[in-house]
Amino acid sequence: MATEPVPTLSSADLEIKDARLIFNSVWEQLEQELGHENLRFPKEIILLGGAPGAGKGTNTQFIMEARGFTCPPVVVSSLLNTPEMRALIDQGRMVGDREVVGILFREILKEDYRDGAVLDGFPRTQVQVECLRLLVAKINALHREFRDTALAQHFRKPTIHAMVLFVEEGTSIERQLFRGRQIAEHNKKVEKTGIGELKELRATDLDVERAQRRYQTFKEKTWDALQSLRSQFFYHFINAEGPIAEVEENIYEELQYQSSLELDSRTFDRLREIPLASEIVVHARQELVRRLDSYEREHSEMFSRVVEIIQKNFMPIIERHAISGQSVVSSIDPVFEDPLSLSMLIDIFSERGFRARVDKTKEQIPKRFKWWSGKIECDDQWVWRIHVFFEGSDIRRGH
Repeated sequence: MATEPVPTLSSADLEIKDARLIFNSVWEQLEQELGHENLRFPKEIILLGGAPGAGKGTNTQFIMEARGFTCPPVVVSSLLNTPEMRALIDQGRMVGDREVVGILFREILKEDYRDGAVLDGFPRTQVQVECLRLLVAKINALHREFRDTALAQHFRKPTIHAMVLFVEEGTSIERQLFRGRQIAEHNKKVEKTGIGELKELRATDLDVERAQRRYQTFKEKTWDALQSLRSQFFYHFINAEGPIAEVEENIYEELQYQSSLELDSRTFDRLREIPLASEIVVHARQELVRRLDSYEREHSEMFSRVVEIIQKNFMPIIERHAISGQSVVSSIDPVFEDPLSLSMLIDIFSERGFRARVDKTKEQIPKRFKWWSGKIECDDQWVWRIHVFFEGSDIRRGH
């Protein structure tokens, strides 16, 4: 009797199967130890990955400041700093996925990370990527479960950023060895003077072949895993070959506010009809030009009058305040009773590089004195106060 062949699983299928086994084991243990309602993960997670020497440690603080994080970064290599795992790392090899996932998930459940966390060095394998995907699915399920309860604030919709810093092999090896020389020199001074603290010196930072092996491990084991994040999370690829300032600028541009990703869907729907400032600014100059030309075409007389008032009454006062960069000019000219004239005034100042704000107040102007009653009869008069701001002179500033 013929038997049907047993289906074979691809390496990808095996990785997914392993990931689910690992994740389910870790998740069940966390639920048993902490309780379902205490599985409160960060609102925002930045997955910081990259080649050795790409600058993950160098740029972590800048990334945290850009996102407003106050908690320290979660450096996976530090979490795994045990003698047994240290030996594997020193050989350029990788620690098992089960250990990484278990230790990391437990760490980010700490209250310090509730608003956000930078994960330096995670994920590094396809199994870790799959465990991360399963974690995000669980966090989303918790968000749906608790969103209409008193615990909703602890189970917010998660935002996941995957940020990959990349350098070529030559740059990676050079930076690893340079870092090793710096740390070795630092430790030598500490040992000689007794001042300061010794820094960890990786064996891979002292040897060209080990540094090269570490980069190759990254390319073979981690690169594909990081690339797979592109289809699942908000992905940022940063070329880290350049100087620090250039890399920081790239990071800042990548991490601009993304309200559709960060806000709860109901909150986003409530706010989405209000345009972003960036959307307004994009065409602001063209719109300003269009308005000024329309004033000249359609309201030439009023436009001419406003320009004349600015030239004769405003500019002499503004010029006297050139050092401070701000002045206040009052006017009772009746032309400003028409709101269009005030729009013209603001636009004219904007076109000339100033910023103007208008306040309208009513003042009492004495008209006559009634001697028989001792009272002063007054008329109401509107006064427009125009606050003008501009870049002042550097003279005497800071003194």
